[in-house]
Amino acid sequence: MHFLDDSLLPENQQKLVIQVAPYGPEWLPGDADDLPLTMDEHVQAAVDCYNAGATVLHIHVRELDGHGSKRMSKFNELIGRLREAVPDMVLQIGGSISFAPEDEGSEAKWLSYDTRHLLAELDPRPDQVTIAINTSQMNIVEIMSDDDLAGTSIAKPDYYAAYRDMVVEAGPDFYLEHLKRLHANGIQPHFQLATLAQLETVERLIRSGVHTGPLVLNYVAIGGGFSGRHPADLIEFVRRVPDGAVLTIESSMRAVAPMNAIGIALGVHVRVGNEDNLWARKGERMSSVQQVEQMVSIADTLGRDIANGAEAKEIYHIGEYYSDTDQTLAALGMVPNRRPGQRGFMLGGTAG
Repeated sequence: MHFLDDSLLPENQQKLVIQVAPYGPEWLPGDADDLPLTMDEHVQAAVDCYNAGATVLHIHVRELDGHGSKRMSKFNELIGRLREAVPDMVLQIGGSISFAPEDEGSEAKWLSYDTRHLLAELDPRPDQVTIAINTSQMNIVEIMSDDDLAGTSIAKPDYYAAYRDMVVEAGPDFYLEHLKRLHANGIQPHFQLATLAQLETVERLIRSGVHTGPLVLNYVAIGGGFSGRHPADLIEFVRRVPDGAVLTIESSMRAVAPMNAIGIALGVHVRVGNEDNLWARKGERMSSVQQVEQMVSIADTLGRDIANGAEAKEIYHIGEYYSDTDQTLAALGMVPNRRPGQRGFMLGGTAG
């Protein structure tokens, strides 16, 4: 993204879209004070977060026994109810479905490719499904402290080891087929990217015509194979993302607020919720709703407006499609592909 002299002035920035993840698939009941269990509680969590200022909802579903649901019927039921309860929210399904271990000593793992492909068949359809690109380590506890995990199930050695050793399986066999299915069903892929190498893979997918649509993505700074919390890495990722993309900052635990404050100041968007963070000040619990309210307060202090639901859908390009590679590159503000015989840099090259 390019920054001009006036790019940090809030009146020149997009209104802030707050993405919320209030369903915490890695946690068990009691780990977070506001963790939904029943379907009514799932819906109420969405309503409360929307009323606080969130307009994008990152969705997982929990069974009544407290474990993450892997049943598509539960996702269908929740999406149907959410369409009635929060019609203005962007509904975004978490592409892992549920990575939580079933019991102590079990693995924490992403489900099979075939199972994750079923997200493209959900009815009612979500607006988005998140998609990982390239297989990588996902050690979510690497940069978490003992204080972060105090009093939670992940503090138990077996659960801790399960999350320490987790891997995101997302090779080309997965993402090429998954993108094809999402596109065919009118569901926008929301890229969850951990590194610049993954961003470069997505650019190649765009330049080769595999992905012809808006580029909507999260920068995921959770460590353990993903980006960490170094501000320079965040700034470089923002710099490398095309101007026409939609970028949201995602971090973990008490780093969420400072990382998001940088994102708000830079004019990009933010994610909060109990999936990412449980804490306000050290030792003080913080609900998903309170985290949304905190982002609204930071934005207000900086003078940046908050997007409503209709504005968030417009910013996220929901329902927007491009006809081919050239139109996609132009819409994203990316330089065109090299023409046969073209030499030099792409905006000033010559033929022959």
